[in-house]
Amino acid sequence: MLDLSPETGKISVKPPVKYRKNMELKSHRFISFFEPKQATELCMTASVEKLPDRKVIFEEGEGPDFLYLILEGKVEFRKSQNGNEYKTIAHALADDFFGEFGILDGRPRSAQAIVCDRATLAKIPRQHFIEILGKTQITVVLNLFSYIIERIRNTTSEYAKELVYKDRMVLLGEMVNTIIHDLKSPLSAINLASSLVKEIHPDPETEEWCDIIKAQAQQMLSMAQELLEFSRGEGKLYKEPINLIEVLGIFEKLNHAYFQESEVKLVIDCPEYIVFNADQNKILRVLQNLANNSVDAFNKQGGVIEISASTTLESVEILFQDNGPGIPDSIRDRLFESFVTYGKQTGTGLGTAIVKSIIEAHGGTISFESRKNRGTTFNISIPIE
Repeated sequence: MLDLSPETGKISVKPPVKYRKNMELKSHRFISFFEPKQATELCMTASVEKLPDRKVIFEEGEGPDFLYLILEGKVEFRKSQNGNEYKTIAHALADDFFGEFGILDGRPRSAQAIVCDRATLAKIPRQHFIEILGKTQITVVLNLFSYIIERIRNTTSEYAKELVYKDRMVLLGEMVNTIIHDLKSPLSAINLASSLVKEIHPDPETEEWCDIIKAQAQQMLSMAQELLEFSRGEGKLYKEPINLIEVLGIFEKLNHAYFQESEVKLVIDCPEYIVFNADQNKILRVLQNLANNSVDAFNKQGGVIEISASTTLESVEILFQDNGPGIPDSIRDRLFESFVTYGKQTGTGLGTAIVKSIIEAHGGTISFESRKNRGTTFNISIPIE
């Protein structure tokens, strides 16, 4: 089979479609468990299909007819709840396989399988697979079953973690909801008192401190509300054009006393022209959470926090740097997960998880670089609409 490349003008030889399909199958993890003869038989009996996004492969309760090997793409498994509602219980990626339990015990499918963003699957008929398995050496079968059992253990472990996580989030939501209710009365009193002080002492310095008191009281309520929204998975944005240098000025004013007490120097390097659509309170929350983590990491030894910003044609780029001890290796891979913390006497372990959720809600990305005793840099990119 000849193929002319339009880019190079060169002619190459392509193997027949069936041969190329078999080569793809032979490199699959499932096929690798079998001896060459049985592997070839499995490949010959398999049919390959390309399926579009959200295509249902089989429904919960259907009879088992095929074993499926994923050659490319992603498959989601869901359990039905309350009629047309579904709960996702697992995912499978390229080089995974599924449907083996129904093939082995003949019982109906225990969940729905649906394609995520297109997939290429190889289907091996149940009858042919059982016949080939019957001719396979016991050591091969044991190796295959050992892998299946290990996969079940991992899936069960992940599902258990998800249940614990959801229970903790529900508890967090109930607790924060109570806190918000209890905070409203004293915060109202603080706002009223600061307004009265401002009227009695109308000098610029007193007015400025009263404004800071009111702003901090409002921030306390906003932070609690943000926790409540996060626990419920409800990220609400109120976007409007904001000037980044003005937002950083508000952040600096709100944290002046905090940084002074913590012996932290704040350095801001931001052009005056950076304006983009964003939720100002949410951006302040991102900066506050990162600052709190840096101050905690300094461990009362003082330090420097630098915030710099620039723009590209498509995005606003913000660097948040500190010269602290760096992020411990033990939590680097899980830094943006909920309830991940290290060496803190207080805190929920939600700071960076909330930061990530806010940035992603704006359509942006966040990453970090950290070196031991050399500090940490967070790289934030938010698209300009």
